[in-house]
Amino acid sequence: MDQFIIWWSSLEKGASVNWMYNIGLLLLLSTLLWCGWLLLSRRLATMASKTHLIWDDALIDAVRTPVSLCIWVWPGLMALGIMVDNVTSYSSGFLALLRHLLLVGVFIWIVMRLITNIEQTILDNRPHRDATTVTAISKILRLLVIVLSSLVVMQNFGLSLSGLLTFGGVGGLVVGMAAKDLLANFFGGMMLYFDRPFKVGDWIRSPDRQIEGTIERIGFRMTVIRTFDKRPLYVPNSVFSSVVVENASRMQNRRIKQSVGLRYCDASVVGLVVDDIKKMLQNHADIETRQTLIVSFDTYGPSSLNILVYTFTKTVDWVKYKAVQQDVMLKIVEIVHYHGADFAFPTTTLDMPTAAITALTAIENQQQA
Repeated sequence: MDQFIIWWSSLEKGASVNWMYNIGLLLLLSTLLWCGWLLLSRRLATMASKTHLIWDDALIDAVRTPVSLCIWVWPGLMALGIMVDNVTSYSSGFLALLRHLLLVGVFIWIVMRLITNIEQTILDNRPHRDATTVTAISKILRLLVIVLSSLVVMQNFGLSLSGLLTFGGVGGLVVGMAAKDLLANFFGGMMLYFDRPFKVGDWIRSPDRQIEGTIERIGFRMTVIRTFDKRPLYVPNSVFSSVVVENASRMQNRRIKQSVGLRYCDASVVGLVVDDIKKMLQNHADIETRQTLIVSFDTYGPSSLNILVYTFTKTVDWVKYKAVQQDVMLKIVEIVHYHGADFAFPTTTLDMPTAAITALTAIENQQQA
């Protein structure tokens, strides 16, 4: 063990007579470590697949490929440094920086893969979770990892973090004034994630703007809406802070509101028609009787006696709702005809004096003669 430590510490001391021997040992060591890691990772993956936890599978999958890459690249950079020191006249000091950056990069890669795996695992195994919230949290975590890793990389290059933070404060003010629209969209997207007026898959519409469709993606800058004619609509997030948004996907029921017009000559059976329509709705399997249900003689129309039918369906699905509405309306037709009544249509009654009728009759008789 002591000899291994002495050998390892001598690798970066510059030129050496046994430099080819050292490179061979590094390659052999990499091969042994990679074989050992391959067996260990497979064993851990098998053990994790037998547990009920979902996090261990995500962690093992996240570290497997980055660690395998590090096992080969790290000794490779050391071997390259040995060759530079012994074959050329250049210094291999820059390779030490690359090795440090390699560790930072592998760590970032593992964390990013872990975030992605956990996000996908939650969405696949827990469908009741809000996909929009899960996606938003994962994006924020990725952004945080990128910012922190950038600061670490800059520090490895010898840049002062205090100077960077001071410059960032002044530069942030300038950038904020120059990119206020971009920041407004960013904070608008954050409010969408936190307030959650809608999520991916919801059908929304705005009475203030010509916005209606299904949410496809909520980004940090804009939201993608697929309209009902299958066209993508890109809406900046700042728009949603100043408009009224109606989320039709969160409705509890759908409403049926119809006006049934009977003829004036059917006035004697209007009450019976109203009672039978109400009984039909109360016994209908797809009508929500706990919501408002109104069937009443409503108005005197120009050519009809109008009955108001106002009720709600149990389903909110558009296609099923249309089928229920059709069934209700056809049953109303049957009820109207059962009572010997019929539906009114626009008519005009012409009231003529008796003298005018006599004159028209005389003229018609003369023409026939």
